[in-house]
Amino acid sequence: MRALLSPESSSLYFTSINIVFRDPNPCRSRTSLYFLKRDGCCRLIRRKPRSTAVKAVLDSATIEELGLKESDMRNPAISSTYRRSMLPKPNQTVLEAQARICTGPTQTRPLSEEQAFKVLDTILRSVRGELKDEEQVSKAQIGAFFAGMTIRANSFPEETQWSEGERRAMNLFWPLLLRALPPDVIFIADPEGSIMGLGNSVGPQFIGNGTTEMRLVGALREILAGGHLGYEEVQGVLKDVLPLKFEDGKSTGVSESLLSAFLIGQRMNRETDRELKAYCLAFDDELGPAPVADVNSLTHYGEPYDGNTRFFRSTLFVAAVRSCYGESSLLHGVEWMPPKGGVTEEQMLNFMGANTNLSLHQAKKLIEDEEVGFAYLSQREARPSLYSLIGLREHIKKRPPLATTEKVQQFIRAKGKESIVAGFYHEGYEEPLLMLMKRRGVHSGLVVKGEEGALSMTTRLRSASTSKGFPVNYCSGFCSVGTETACKEDGVSHQSFRLEVNAMDYGFEPTDTPRTDRSVSKNIELGLAALHGQKGPAYDRIVLNAGIVDHLLGCDGAEDVTIALDRAREAIDSEGQMQFATRKSALGV
Repeated sequence: MRALLSPESSSLYFTSINIVFRDPNPCRSRTSLYFLKRDGCCRLIRRKPRSTAVKAVLDSATIEELGLKESDMRNPAISSTYRRSMLPKPNQTVLEAQARICTGPTQTRPLSEEQAFKVLDTILRSVRGELKDEEQVSKAQIGAFFAGMTIRANSFPEETQWSEGERRAMNLFWPLLLRALPPDVIFIADPEGSIMGLGNSVGPQFIGNGTTEMRLVGALREILAGGHLGYEEVQGVLKDVLPLKFEDGKSTGVSESLLSAFLIGQRMNRETDRELKAYCLAFDDELGPAPVADVNSLTHYGEPYDGNTRFFRSTLFVAAVRSCYGESSLLHGVEWMPPKGGVTEEQMLNFMGANTNLSLHQAKKLIEDEEVGFAYLSQREARPSLYSLIGLREHIKKRPPLATTEKVQQFIRAKGKESIVAGFYHEGYEEPLLMLMKRRGVHSGLVVKGEEGALSMTTRLRSASTSKGFPVNYCSGFCSVGTETACKEDGVSHQSFRLEVNAMDYGFEPTDTPRTDRSVSKNIELGLAALHGQKGPAYDRIVLNAGIVDHLLGCDGAEDVTIALDRAREAIDSEGQMQFATRKSALGV
């Protein structure tokens, strides 16, 4: 396995990982891990730190046991504390309502009269200036809430349109809101002056401020009616409004109410393929042409950016294993992302002291380096325009179209074969993801319904009471082939496949997935122990995900799935030790 550490001093490298292992012996509570490579093999070496100081790291269970609030402390071991403190927090009353109504035509849950009364009263008091600080309802929240109400009234099926309770509450509050809300929100709530029954002229006459908002308002009229946009329309809006510019925590450009209505409205209407393509490709040229790595193969890993809140997240460790036998990988994501705000690769790397500010060209060099073979890129560095939306995304509550398309990116290209792997949860998004991968022109693509909608396939037994939709470990994908019997898209022949991976079929014993429960340190501890050769559920998941992905993507030497899995085991087990690393690091500071 290739490098996680380097003994050299450089802006790209670091010399040790310090991590707390649970150990009954307090004198061994802190350990430095060094990864060295010799004679083609990598070995994990433990060394005691020079300092005798012991660093206390609290996990989620400890915080709960002590009765502490995560919001009151900056604890790098817990995922939720990676949220940037400068971001204003949303109003929880309205956010809970958004979770119910700002979703799809069949998933929406109408509010009761009591709930609707409470939400509308909160919004009214906020716009009147009667609420302060975290109690205030943001412009983004108000825009998203009323967009949800309008789309439901205009285009949703009867069972998810307004309830009688919502209608009574709105009849009571709308005359008051009409006098207090700004024109952009009145437009969102009643764009044609026909929903509220008071014949207001603000909505029909509203055009926005400036050319940027005029384009956005025109697009919103179609969206709020339940309609769809063309490829150029979507890209035009996105390029007009992004990146968002802030002053004192508030957007100084486009109306946040209009933009949040645009984003959540497109998701509620279920995006078309052309709309998703527009989101996916809009900022490909933001930093110029993508660097091209001189490698035979490159796999782009598209994990959900909002992380894991319950189970072990294995992809960082899988990428390190695959690099040992020449399969290069590029991981990408963010430090923290709503709505889940779970454990991400960037949090783990930051906790280990790694550099997560690599440029595209720095990442390219690490991928090309035979002693490394993989790299991580932050959206902050790779797509600043999209990164500027994180705060607004928290306030619209539900995932926007970008939550799908940001998983299918090619920040770096390869001279050899390229593949994309992406996780999904909700049925109906597997085919759009594969469509985007084919649009990217990659040799092979794979979508995986892993645990929590992430990429990690599991070895646990399938539950008798499985959730709706595809089961965990469902995979669907394609490989480019030269056969006339394959399906042709964009002039390229693809061989498609679908399957449910049963780990027992490949010799794995059923095991429950390790719980991490937002603990960054626990996720690292599990992953590093597995790479050190410690057998168990985490080890099995790393081997399973490396071998199965190699096989399904059609990687060289992985035509036989048994051989592919054995290759992953051998990368870890050589000489009975965890073998990672090297003179250089994809993850160093």
